[in-house]
Amino acid sequence: MATNTTQEQQSAAGRHQEVGHKSLLQSDALYQYILETSVYPREPEPMKELRELTAKHPWNLMTTSADEGQFLNMLLKLINAKNTMEIGVYTGYSLLATALALPDDGKILAMDINRENYELGLPVIRKAGVAHKIEFKEGPAMPVLDKLVEDEKNHGSYDFIFVDADKDNYLNYHKRLIELVKVGGLIGYDNTLWNGSVVAPPDAPLRKYVRYYRDFVLELNKALAVDPRIEICMLPVGDGITLCRRVK
Repeated sequence: MATNTTQEQQSAAGRHQEVGHKSLLQSDALYQYILETSVYPREPEPMKELRELTAKHPWNLMTTSADEGQFLNMLLKLINAKNTMEIGVYTGYSLLATALALPDDGKILAMDINRENYELGLPVIRKAGVAHKIEFKEGPAMPVLDKLVEDEKNHGSYDFIFVDADKDNYLNYHKRLIELVKVGGLIGYDNTLWNGSVVAPPDAPLRKYVRYYRDFVLELNKALAVDPRIEICMLPVGDGITLCRRVK
């Protein structure tokens, strides 16, 4: 019996390590406990509706995890955020978490290359009564950021910026976002532990897209760690989120 139990545990561990798992915890049961005890009972009904809608989408692994959504919602309230930005929206779960946290006159500049995905979640966002807080721009974020940086009145104007988009552009985003976030404000970079692949050995069996983007994530993590303009905190929430607080 002991041998079978060990084999079952090893098998479960193997399944858990499969790329695409939304939690980095070693125990699926522990993650489920967090969700069922702390997250789902407090999840606003619109977020639950959007999460369940997104789960049916073929690209559902792109969504922000429920525990990370809860974390972002509380974080934004703690820092009294009012003017925010989100790069990478998908169906809008993290966007909705943000919109619900902001005051009624709060604003979110949201960017994504795919309007169709955003419009899947838009009816839920409208029903929640927070669509008026969102300005959605379809297309690459870089030209929008360059235009914002050109105008000095935008410098230091954002309280919080969340990035969950193309990992190969994270450092390019950072060069611009550090000008746009206020001193004392936060930038959150999602997926900075990249399914745990940041510590995977060279011969690890990784999916192609994970292997490709891993080097960009590693490069970002090294750069953030030595950037004197920010304080950082890397959290094992969801797929890893690094919070950067601008200090100068």
